[in-house]
Amino acid sequence: MVKLNKIYTRTGDDGTTGLACGPRRRKDDLRIIACGDIDELNAAIGLARLYTALILPEVDAILTRIQNDLFDLGADIATPDAVSGSAGAAAANLGYEPLRIISTQVDRLEQEIDALNEELEPLRSFILPGGSPAAAHLHMARTIARRAERSMVALAAQDGEIVSDPALHYINRLSDLLFVAARIANNQGQDDILWVPALTR
Repeated sequence: MVKLNKIYTRTGDDGTTGLACGPRRRKDDLRIIACGDIDELNAAIGLARLYTALILPEVDAILTRIQNDLFDLGADIATPDAVSGSAGAAAANLGYEPLRIISTQVDRLEQEIDALNEELEPLRSFILPGGSPAAAHLHMARTIARRAERSMVALAAQDGEIVSDPALHYINRLSDLLFVAARIANNQGQDDILWVPALTR
């Protein structure tokens, strides 16, 4: 379990930070950037929940679970040995079995996307991000999820770095779920703002 007695340590004053295992890394290291993007995404979802908690309890319950999952995802990315080395070696280095995103978490997201999408009419155009406050914040969270995915893909492409398939699948599905949730927050899609090509020509 995590135990935080003191918030500042001064250990990051040299521009490095620690992961769950291994040597310290620069704060602009791709793995650290991915962790930061995941953290920012979690905060954006927390902001969206100020609105979903009031009007969309079903969506808010999903977002609550996702916020917890995002800490799982952050722990997965912050533990490189958990994916690049054997599970036994990682456990030996850490003293416990590393936490990873697993396929059942991805499956649950897919089931939730399908259930929410059943309530919506098919789209006739792309959507301009916005509408209700809940929808606008969910769209913002969706774009941050896409950035987190790009960071994770870049990390996975770097020599010597591995990101697990379930982790990559999870972040990809999450942006889809946030898109569908934003439509739900726009009066089941009826208040979506549709893109009109060449409208201002």
